[in-house]
Amino acid sequence: MSRKSHAHGAPAEVKRPPRRGKPRQRRSKKKSSRWRTAATSDKYDLYERSVQEPSAECAFIEQLWKEKRSRKPRSIREDFCGTAAVCMEWVKRHRQNTAVGVDLDPVVLEWGRSRMPRRLKPHQMKRLSLVQDDVRHAAVRNVDAVLASNFSHFIFKTRDELRRYYRSVCRSLKRDGTLILDAYGGSESYLEMVEDRDLDGFTYLWDQKRYNPINHHVLNHIHFAFPDGTKMRKAFTYDWRLWTLPEIQEVLMEAGFRQAVVYWEGTDKKTGEGNGEWKDSTAGEACLGWIAYIIGLK
Repeated sequence: MSRKSHAHGAPAEVKRPPRRGKPRQRRSKKKSSRWRTAATSDKYDLYERSVQEPSAECAFIEQLWKEKRSRKPRSIREDFCGTAAVCMEWVKRHRQNTAVGVDLDPVVLEWGRSRMPRRLKPHQMKRLSLVQDDVRHAAVRNVDAVLASNFSHFIFKTRDELRRYYRSVCRSLKRDGTLILDAYGGSESYLEMVEDRDLDGFTYLWDQKRYNPINHHVLNHIHFAFPDGTKMRKAFTYDWRLWTLPEIQEVLMEAGFRQAVVYWEGTDKKTGEGNGEWKDSTAGEACLGWIAYIIGLK
């Protein structure tokens, strides 16, 4: 996502329902001559094409552990995993890597599971499992890292609910484990507006339908539009609380994490957009739109 504009792209690069939250913009936009329509398109496929960038997510996990830990991570749990694209990328990266995807929606889990044979080799599939469960109670323990991207944790609207989720994750991690979250903000995050991006044979629309300044509750939709004039309206809906970075850091510490650090994206001086380079930071820019990683270090 551009750090100087609101070219959004959740559930979240939102991660995020299937990946919930305000999506990030993919950096790679390969064009094709494929003709798409609402009737012939799959919303999960469109979501992956417009929002997700699994290689970047996995690269960040590796960067974080290189900087903060004395060993390499091998096991991850992807909460609110949706199509499990990050899980699949993770098991591809090293023969010892394992991944577990957790999501409450059986439909999207089956969508991801049905595509595993085409995307993974047999030995890679053996190291990946998908679990239908509430992420607050998932019996997936002793992992190096838990990833809740695409602002999926924004689904918890009270401090108590958010703390309970963070605490359950803290207990499921190894002694040196990490919880990797993301968040979005900036002045345009508080506007009721629609933005669009032309992608591979379709247009992605991020609809900030409603924002309540009193409780920071937001209602966002993803729509898709096609060259023939057809539309896939409300393909995904996100009913969230827009949490701020200091709130998230405070709740992480209350939940038992030893540290809560923010990784801020650098800026390309020529374009004014994010450059894909993330650094542990204590100060950011007051730009129109930004995305940051927040890390809970156990």
